[in-house]
Amino acid sequence: MRLAWTGLAIVCLGAGCFTDRSPEALIDQAEVERILATLSADSMEGRRTFSPGIEMAAAFIEREFSSIGLEEYDSLQGYRQQFHMYSLTPQSHRVVLNGRDIPIDRYFFSVNLAEIQWVTGGDVEVVTVGPADNAMQTFAQIRGSEGNLLVLMNERHRGFFDRLRLFMSESRRTMELGSGGNAVFVLTNQTRADSYNITLTNAVSESGLANVVGMIPGRRRDEIVVFSAHYDHIGIRPAVDGDSVANGANDNATGTTAVIELAKYFKAQGRPERTLVFVAFTAEEIGGFGSEYFSRQLDPDQIVAMFNIEMIGKPAKDRPNAAWITGYEKSDFGAILAQSMVGTEFSFYADPQPEQNLFYRSDNATLARLGVPAHTISTTTLEGEEDYHQVSDEIETLDLDLMTSTIRAVARAAMPIVSGEATPTRIDASQLQ
Repeated sequence: MRLAWTGLAIVCLGAGCFTDRSPEALIDQAEVERILATLSADSMEGRRTFSPGIEMAAAFIEREFSSIGLEEYDSLQGYRQQFHMYSLTPQSHRVVLNGRDIPIDRYFFSVNLAEIQWVTGGDVEVVTVGPADNAMQTFAQIRGSEGNLLVLMNERHRGFFDRLRLFMSESRRTMELGSGGNAVFVLTNQTRADSYNITLTNAVSESGLANVVGMIPGRRRDEIVVFSAHYDHIGIRPAVDGDSVANGANDNATGTTAVIELAKYFKAQGRPERTLVFVAFTAEEIGGFGSEYFSRQLDPDQIVAMFNIEMIGKPAKDRPNAAWITGYEKSDFGAILAQSMVGTEFSFYADPQPEQNLFYRSDNATLARLGVPAHTISTTTLEGEEDYHQVSDEIETLDLDLMTSTIRAVARAAMPIVSGEATPTRIDASQLQ
C-alpha cells in the first residue's frame, strides 16, 4: 500500500508517534526555492501588469492554493478576484505657464479624466514645492488628495521629478474615470501661476486583472488576519548584457513565496481561531490598485491585522538575521511580533529608513488608511540595493537561508494573533498621509 505524503514531519519514538507542525518542519527551504524559482523565471517575463507573464504567475499561484486546499474567499468562484481598470494614454497636451510654453520634458500629468482644459481663474489649486521641501512627502500627500492641483516643483528636485515623469509617462491607470484628484506637475523655479492654460486629451481603454485570494475559515469567522504580497513586477526592460527580463526575484517573488508557504503552514495546523486570508495582489507596481480593490470588498473593522511581505531575500547590512516592519510606531503590531521572537536567533525591529516613506509605498497602506494594523515586513534596505527594479534582480542574488528563516519567523510570530491571544491596536487613520 502506498501512503500519501502530507508534507508533515512525523517522528516515532518507541510505540508513540507525533506530528511536528513547527515552522522549521513545515517550511522547507527546497520548497521555498522551487516556488521562488518558478515565479522569477524568465518565462514569466517579469510579471508585468496586463502581460501574458502575470497571467502565468496568477495561474501558478492558483494551483498552489488549490494544492494546499485553501477555500474560496467570500463569494468568489475560484481564487481570482477579478476587476477592471481604465488606461488613459495622452494623445495631445500643452502647458502654458505665465505666458510661456513649458517644454515637454518639464511637465507630466496625473489625471483620471479623458480630457482637461484648465485656464486661469478655474477651479485649480496651485501647490509649490520649494528647494528645501520634502518632494517625496509632498507627492505622497498629493496622490491622496481631491480636486485639481497645479504643482510647481523647484528645479532642485530635478532627479525626483524625472523619476516621477518616467513612471507617469506610460498610460495612466484608474479603476474609476473621474475619481480622486487630478494633478499637473511642472518643473520650474517660478513660485506663482499668475496665468496658465493647460490642455490634455487621453485615449481611454479598459482591461481586466485579478488578485489571487484563498482562505482558511476560523472559529471566529468575522475576525480576519490577512497575509499578503504583490506578485506583479515591471516586466521587460532595456537589455543589460543581453538580459532584458526584470525577473523581480526579491521584488516581490520572495513575498509571494512567503504567502504560499504560510498558507501551507497554517493549513497544516488545523482550524485556526481566527479566519486567515492569503492574497497575492496585482498592480502594486503601477499604483497599488490590487490592494485598493481588495479593500473595497471588505469590512475593515473585521480585519484584525495585515502581514504584508515584501523583499525578504537580502539582509540589512547591520541586521543579518532580522526583518524590519514599516510604521512600527503606528500600532503595537511590531511589538507583538518582536515579543514572540524573544529567546530565538531572529528578531523584528522598526523600519531603519523612515526617510524612504515605505509605509506608504506598499499594499499595506490602503488598509492602514482604513484603521487596520497593516504593516509591511521586509529584510532588504533600499540604500545600496543595486538590483532594485533592475534586470539583475535574479534568484542567484538572494540569500535563501535568510528568506526561509524569515518566513518561519513570521509564522511563529503570527501565532498569538492567529490564535486570538493577541490583538494589535488599531491605526489612527486620521494621522496618516
